[in-house]
Amino acid sequence: MNLEDLARLRRAKDAMDRDYAEPLDVPALARVALMSAGHFSRSFRAAYGETPYNYLMTRRVERAKALLRRGDLSVTEVCFAVGCTSLGSFSSRFTELVGETPSAYRARSHEAGAPIPACVAKVVTRPLKNRRPPGEAVRIGEAESSAPS
Repeated sequence: MNLEDLARLRRAKDAMDRDYAEPLDVPALARVALMSAGHFSRSFRAAYGETPYNYLMTRRVERAKALLRRGDLSVTEVCFAVGCTSLGSFSSRFTELVGETPSAYRARSHEAGAPIPACVAKVVTRPLKNRRPPGEAVRIGEAESSAPS
């Protein structure tokens, strides 16, 4: 992949970071990157290790976590505020990435993290697919994506 393609992909990635709440799809993002939809999807995955949709949904869940920690919006309001149009799909993806439902995440106390600067909290609370729960050990030789036996 050449530097020009990487710069174009970065423009699309920046658009997802900035406009996550807007109705974004692969054809629209491909237009931002000045690529065909298929080439954009393949190139994005090669460059960033995940599909454009997965990246966008991770950004949306990341922002949803911040809104849910505030506690002044319902799960449904948060779902629509971050650009999701289906509460069921939002809840499923949130649960997959975070390990608990949006309602459970909203209901538990987040006061312990209150004194942490927002820039640090963003990194520490970033939703990652297949993240191990705190305290769960990784066995030597165990594949990161495989479940413990």
